Amino acid sequence: MILLRNLGFARGSRKLVQDASLQLHPGWKIGLIGANGSGKSSFLALLRNELHIDSGDLEMPAAWVIAHVAQETPALPDAALEFTLDGDGELRAIERELMALESGALNHDGHRIGELHGRLTEIDGYAARARVAALLHGLGFSDADFTRPVADFSGGWRVRLNLARALMCRSDLLLLDEPTNHLDLDAVLWLEDWLKSYSGTLLMISHDRDFLDAVVDHTLSLEQQTLTLYSGDYSAFERQRAAQLALQQSLFEKQQRERAHLASYIERFRAKATKARQAQSRIKALARMEEVAAAHVDTPFTFRFREADSAPDPLLVLEQAAAGYGERTIIDKLTLTLRPGQRLALLGRNGAGKSTLVKLLAGELAPLSGRRTVAKELKIGYFAQHQLEQLRPDESPLQHMIRLDPATREATLRSYLGGFDFRGDQATEPCQRFSGGEKSRLALALLIWQRPNLLLLDEPTNHLDLDMREALNFALQEYEGCVILVSHDRHLLKSTADELWLVADGTARPFDGDLDNYAQWLASQRITTGETATRKTTEAASTPSPRAARARQQQQQLQLKNWQKEADKLERQLAGWQTEMQQIETRLADPALYAAGSDATVARALQQRRDALSAGITQAEERWLELQLALETA
Repeated sequence: MILLRNLGFARGSRKLVQDASLQLHPGWKIGLIGANGSGKSSFLALLRNELHIDSGDLEMPAAWVIAHVAQETPALPDAALEFTLDGDGELRAIERELMALESGALNHDGHRIGELHGRLTEIDGYAARARVAALLHGLGFSDADFTRPVADFSGGWRVRLNLARALMCRSDLLLLDEPTNHLDLDAVLWLEDWLKSYSGTLLMISHDRDFLDAVVDHTLSLEQQTLTLYSGDYSAFERQRAAQLALQQSLFEKQQRERAHLASYIERFRAKATKARQAQSRIKALARMEEVAAAHVDTPFTFRFREADSAPDPLLVLEQAAAGYGERTIIDKLTLTLRPGQRLALLGRNGAGKSTLVKLLAGELAPLSGRRTVAKELKIGYFAQHQLEQLRPDESPLQHMIRLDPATREATLRSYLGGFDFRGDQATEPCQRFSGGEKSRLALALLIWQRPNLLLLDEPTNHLDLDMREALNFALQEYEGCVILVSHDRHLLKSTADELWLVADGTARPFDGDLDNYAQWLASQRITTGETATRKTTEAASTPSPRAARARQQQQQLQLKNWQKEADKLERQLAGWQTEMQQIETRLADPALYAAGSDATVARALQQRRDALSAGITQAEERWLELQLALETA
């Protein structure tokens, strides 16, 4: 158990947390949330003993093995698979000692050799390479990548290697800081499943609300130098925090303004066929705004897309277009017409060509064949991670805005930047000291100011915190131009996209289904192509050796065994949770619980536990069904 007693810590002279007292129990999966700069990463550093306590006490088991993702990866010559294996320190130590004993570098000791082989069996060391293969495949690496030196990979892929190495560690406590950054949606879905089955204690910083909802069972909020623990996932936290803020008059006023704005749009466009889909999107947003707006009442972000100067129809047309690099074609025979009001999300596995398609639409890639026709008044707003590199490090946000629009008054530009939380001195600070989230906010501010009628957004939420993501979500819902979106943030996809297109097999086509169907499609693809730990070789240049065949069979048997163990564990958990749910429902139905003089906190605690159990039961049942399908089709 991790125990905090009146804990306080700081970075330099800046206090981050004061008087924190709470308990984090073994096996809990905890989401750590808070604004950028509030001290979340510093708290993880404190648990790793990399930061000193200023006051109070922090207790945790001394024997716990702690795993975390390294921030930097040097250009090592080690193969990717060997680098990942190094995450299991005990395994590597046993392998080194065995090699020394069996090669004669150390005096031969048959008894010690037997002990080491016995320990290898206990820690499942003989299947370690199969586990590494499963981790690397899940995070998007191919078989050919296994032997590539770490130095050959780009920065984003090295982050994935660091993540795989941390997951390889047989840890008691796993600390993750924004693990979904640099991952695409299929890798996020795989990581989500992996973390659900993780048996240790998980403490994770994330700004992806759907990811948090799927994985965590407790939420730790860092706000105004205070750590507050909530039972349940992120949505449960929002509901609880909304209830706490319900008495604030500012909440009521802000919420009513937002509701009136959306209601006005709905009334204006509900009957227009060309705007029907956007109206339906805003009706859904209105339905959930009460709890979301309450939870984010103190957000510093307030912005909307400026109305475009024109809205030609169509905006852009691709006819039998092909795109790629050099002689390599990534996408072929694509026909697509983009119109105002269209909201299209691109789905597809890593490397399928989503970013290539966005570059083709943006005009950064010329078609290898076919035609790309654009309207004369087309104005593209393109956001991608490389856009951040185009910011001038020696210039401030205000200087960027003045360079973009020198005719507008400085006061107007400062007010606009304030909506992206660049206020006071920060509006005039050089960008070189900004975090990734601050640079992303500035890039979005510059893009929005230009009044685009076609938005191309390639992973726009990387580095953005939850408040900024919600602000972007609502701004996109009101935007009347065309949106093409690539994102691993399922909440953003569900809230803003009206159409899903699948990029696969060298082309793009409408996807018949929702994001849950897409997750099922990915699972079927993994089984078909064998990109799991039990994968079969689909293209063999020659007949595999008996040893390789036995190794594959062992991998398959191991995976089946792990799936069955997880399914059995879920059945036991579900039985216990359902019994507890029945007991809580019985207590909540007892009138004595609400009688005068009774403790109201008891009823609230029971209701909170019921909500948490309900969410947990739903997630567990979905995972159990996935496992049964996998076992039946294996």
